[in-house]
Amino acid sequence: MAAGATPLCAAPSPQRLISIGGALTELVYALGAEASLVGVDSTSLYPPQAQRLPNVGYARTLATEGLLALQAQLIIATEDAGPPAVLRQLEAAGVPLQILRAEHRFEGLIARTRRLGELLNRRSEATALCERLERDWQASLRQVAQRSAGPRGSRLAPRVLFILSHGMGQVRIAGQDTAADAMLSYAGARNALQGVSGYKPLTPEAVIAAAPEHILLTEQGLAAAGGLEALLKLPGLAQTPAGQQRRVLALDALELLGFGPRLPQALARLAQGLYPEPGRAGAGA
Repeated sequence: MAAGATPLCAAPSPQRLISIGGALTELVYALGAEASLVGVDSTSLYPPQAQRLPNVGYARTLATEGLLALQAQLIIATEDAGPPAVLRQLEAAGVPLQILRAEHRFEGLIARTRRLGELLNRRSEATALCERLERDWQASLRQVAQRSAGPRGSRLAPRVLFILSHGMGQVRIAGQDTAADAMLSYAGARNALQGVSGYKPLTPEAVIAAAPEHILLTEQGLAAAGGLEALLKLPGLAQTPAGQQRRVLALDALELLGFGPRLPQALARLAQGLYPEPGRAGAGA
């Protein structure tokens, strides 16, 4: 059991479930257990029908009252959920709470799927889903290998800068120990921001020094930045190889960074954007 989790005391098949974390909510749907959902957090945007459920707020800034009001038999969340005081209050109130690891690895997705299968009494469904994910993942890895193949069997490793944007005044770039860095590694690319852990503010000096060949961001981040033209006006971006060639790729945030059941699909899309077929190179946004 993960640290911070209370012993499971709900029925084997909880009838009232709250899911905190978009990727966990996706897994609940993928396991066919969505009928038990009575609440989700604000990151639970896929599938679209999840947005029609009662919303308990942002995963990192939860409120005890809203969670208790839904009378859940089980709350599932990742280690990102908080604040800790709210989690302690839920435990004190006797609400069964299960904290799952949020590691950014394919193996972590498989582990979360199997654990959810146990918690939701969907073991056979979890086994079938894991088998499908394994097949799809291997297919995506083969696609990465094929697309990144250079002359004489060498491998291309493009330098990619991931930009996290919540608006023109809130722009950061991703270093190591991030979901974006993990995805770039799986795609055979090199994170252009080296020697930095986590996210740091975008500055002209950092961007120019990174010299990315591609810029990667989420579709939501691109919209928040004001679109492609506005993005390329951010300090330093126009001076990079990626900016000069307008090599910008945008993917759905939850698909790209959530490490949920669409992870194989996200890797395939990323590979297609970073290694376009001859004659189709250019901006991916």
